[in-house]
Amino acid sequence: MPTELILPLDVPTREAARPLLKQLQGTVPWMKVGLQMFTAFGSDWVQEVADAGYKVFLDLKLHDIPNTVAKTIDSLAPLPISMLTLHTSGGKVMMTKAREAQAAANPQLLLLGVTVLTSFDAVELARVGCPDTPAQQVSRLARLGSEAGLQGFVCSPLEVADLRRDLPTGTQLVTPGVRPAGADHGDQSRVMTPADAARAGSTHIVVGRPIYQAPDPLSAAQAIRAELESVR
Repeated sequence: MPTELILPLDVPTREAARPLLKQLQGTVPWMKVGLQMFTAFGSDWVQEVADAGYKVFLDLKLHDIPNTVAKTIDSLAPLPISMLTLHTSGGKVMMTKAREAQAAANPQLLLLGVTVLTSFDAVELARVGCPDTPAQQVSRLARLGSEAGLQGFVCSPLEVADLRRDLPTGTQLVTPGVRPAGADHGDQSRVMTPADAARAGSTHIVVGRPIYQAPDPLSAAQAIRAELESVR
């Protein structure tokens, strides 16, 4: 099955996002609603995106004491979301409680453990007290999340091949830090092209600015889809 494309709706207003929702129907199957838009527009916006025919990836990166994270997942259960993120650095107990809450409240929801943000490199990790390389820290956190019952993770595409060896078959790997050849890397430190990410084993890639800042977003999305579908 080809790697699936996710577009993050990292734009400041619903008015800026709605033309993208209309234009990309049938080409982009997933829309990611992040903290910015969820904080501004809440559950009504999630519902609108779902009503437009998209699968919704709610990217809140939950990180708190176990009970708070579990109760937050309970509160999100009525929303039409298919993916939800939490930080693996919250620890095994937090992730286990989150998985239990998800299984009870929304069995179809895929909890994704965020490992190391793709804006981080080894220097930035060292600044927050982690002496390991990004790849080492990603592997450690993903294995911990898998032990806690998580079945999917967010990581750089550069770490996908290693995680495919470390984690159970069928684990979903969602990769931001994907840029078409020649595109500006923006604030991403660990990047790869769509085709290379797919070959490495990404099940989903997240591509934002190269699509929504393109002169023709639909053509940009179609080109990425074609690149993904060429990888078998």
